[in-house]
This record gives sequence, structure tokens and C-alpha cells, in this order.
Amino acid sequence: MDVRVIKKSNVRKLTEGNLLMKKYFEEFFEKLNYSNWNHPQDITRQFKSADLVTCKRGQRSRIVFNIGRNRYRLICGYWFRKIEVVLYVKFVGTHKEYDKIDVCIIDMFKK
Repeated sequence: MDVRVIKKSNVRKLTEGNLLMKKYFEEFFEKLNYSNWNHPQDITRQFKSADLVTCKRGQRSRIVFNIGRNRYRLICGYWFRKIEVVLYVKFVGTHKEYDKIDVCIIDMFKK
């Protein structure tokens, strides 16, 4: 199934000032073009360092991607639809910034 990323433009804006970070995220987004997922476990098969996080009842589960040899983290909510998988970007930051947040609550692009 195709993968669609919601808030990808926000990630690109956020990484503009950091060329290394931008490079790693662009490489990650490029890999998504070749994804074929039918279940959440398929994500972790493709991205070995990704972690599925089960949140408390009433909260949607999330996936944490390690980007750029674990320098950066990308947290996404996900939804498997009939024809595509939708990733909702919830957090983009360094490993150090990630250590300070709650994976299940963070939504840095919510207005």
C-alpha cells in the first residue's frame, strides 16, 4: 500500500536550517516511496530500528522512527486504510529532545 505523510511540509520547514538533519529526513521520506505495508509489524520489518508504541486506552498507538543513525526521532500516528497507510507526524527532533517528551501525548504541529 502507498504511504501518505500528513505534515511532511512542516518537517521540511523545521529541518531547513540543519543540512544534516534535512538530508537524513529526505532520505527517510524517499524510502517511504518503496514501502509496502499491510500491518504495523511490516513497518518494523522495513525499518529495523523503529518501535511500535502502544498507548493507553483512548489514545492511538504510535510509531517511533530513528532517523540518521539514531541522531533524530520522528513520531507518527498511523492509520491503515484500504488503499494506503497514513502517517501523521507528531514529533520531529533530536534524540535528546525526544527523551523529554511523552510519546503518546506529543503533537507539536497541532494548532
